[in-house]
Amino acid sequence: MSEPEAGAEHGAHGRPLTRSQKWQGFKESPYFPAIVLLFILSAAAGLFAGSYTYAMANPTPHSVPTAVVSEPDTSRGREFVAGMDKALDASLVIRVYPTAAAAREALEEQKVFAIVRSGPRGVSLDVAAASGAAVAQLLAESAVKVGDALNIPVAVRDVKPLQKGDPRGLALFYISLAAVIVGFVGAIQLSVHARALVPVERIGFTILYSLLGAFAIAAVVDWLLGAVDLPFVESWLILAFTMFTSGMVFTMFNTLIGRWAMLPTWGVMVLLGNPSSGGAVSWPLLPSLLGHIGRWLPPGASVNAQHTAVYYQGHQRLFPYLVLAAWALVSCTVFWVWRHRHPGGRAHMPQHAATVT
Repeated sequence: MSEPEAGAEHGAHGRPLTRSQKWQGFKESPYFPAIVLLFILSAAAGLFAGSYTYAMANPTPHSVPTAVVSEPDTSRGREFVAGMDKALDASLVIRVYPTAAAAREALEEQKVFAIVRSGPRGVSLDVAAASGAAVAQLLAESAVKVGDALNIPVAVRDVKPLQKGDPRGLALFYISLAAVIVGFVGAIQLSVHARALVPVERIGFTILYSLLGAFAIAAVVDWLLGAVDLPFVESWLILAFTMFTSGMVFTMFNTLIGRWAMLPTWGVMVLLGNPSSGGAVSWPLLPSLLGHIGRWLPPGASVNAQHTAVYYQGHQRLFPYLVLAAWALVSCTVFWVWRHRHPGGRAHMPQHAATVT
């Protein structure tokens, strides 16, 4: 190359960068994602606090299914039910049952949260703390106040109390929360530290850490701490199913949008899923929209299945398992169909590529 040509090339390199070139260089530097993360983490912190505060700071009854054994055939009975409904801002959803046994069966199936029976001596109210400690407390307190105001004797009985090691009924929420968070954190760690796993291996290791992690959660809470007496195998498998689903949800988003997969995962599983799960505040006290959405998300399905397994044995419902299965199936399908887009994996050498010449 001649000297003039070399000088011209040097001059081209010495030109000041255009605005678009500077922006492109900034986008390709590590500073761009770091600055984006600053704003994302700040927003996530506020949203995280806001979502829990909105759902739990001021629980208000919206729709409380309540069984009434036959129609209260006394004026005092009808007056008490009307007074309860007024005290709870017309949130009682009255369901009439012909017998006390039928009403109790409805409570066991979690169709109602309380049973009202009237008689010549007054009114009896059966509540179930296992269906929601806050709901049971609210109903009991309201019943006593209404009875005093109307001069009607009221007998309140908790027919489904919580276990002694979990007086507020939060242990099942916390173990489900642990399964959700560890589930997608495990998938994140596989993506960081085991990027070379092929799709079948990635799903296999997600299953393995879900089984082992869920066993550890159940063993610590039941065997080591004795906080809750779990139906161990059923609770273990529910937790494992939850962890696997949570892990595959992250893997699905990681396949679709790459390094920003944590955003929708956190949004669905934590910001929206956990406050609406009904674990910390039972669904009749949640804002109505959250109460409906929560049952269709993995955290809510996990809490519902776990809650029934512990306190309503013999009345387990299929719906929570279908919700977990649907999320897991969709996530696995998306990951498998678009596996070539996943940032992990490894290329396999074709069988004919290694030849000796």
